[in-house]
Amino acid sequence: MSRWQFFLPLAGFVAIGVFLVHRVFSVEDVQLLPSALVGKSFPAFDLPVLGDAARRVNEEALLGQVRLVNVWATWCPTCIAEHQQLVDINAQTGVSIVGINYKDDETKAISWLEQFGNPYDFSVIDATGDLGVELGVYGAPESFLVDQTGRIRYKRVGDINQRVWEAEIKPILESLADHNK
Repeated sequence: MSRWQFFLPLAGFVAIGVFLVHRVFSVEDVQLLPSALVGKSFPAFDLPVLGDAARRVNEEALLGQVRLVNVWATWCPTCIAEHQQLVDINAQTGVSIVGINYKDDETKAISWLEQFGNPYDFSVIDATGDLGVELGVYGAPESFLVDQTGRIRYKRVGDINQRVWEAEIKPILESLADHNK
């Protein structure tokens, strides 16, 4: 057995290791997961409203104005971190924010909004996660910018923080508002 044959498996192992390290530490934004729904209509749904289970809404409730649709849950630690940003965005801009309370306990969700503030025009209860599946939700939080016609224009996987709001969502929101004038 020659010397190079001895080092061939080692060289292969090192090459695989370098590839994996590059993939893990690459500068690509892991939040930029492709969504087949961008550019398409918001999926059909018919769900009860959080805090008023006798009232049901469907996708038509999203029509008429640009809306930020936010998937959230009380069991989600990142949702806790994101929540104040949503309250601030709503207070400062008046943008319509609709919540999708995802696979959560309704009583805890109502308490959460009472305790931390309610930035949502309304939240629907997606107790089974079926709407989340239709939206391709990986987990909470995720957000969608929906135009006046009900078409999804943007998807965000992960929290909305000040940087994301200023650099990603606000410019799209402003262009949609300008387009409507």
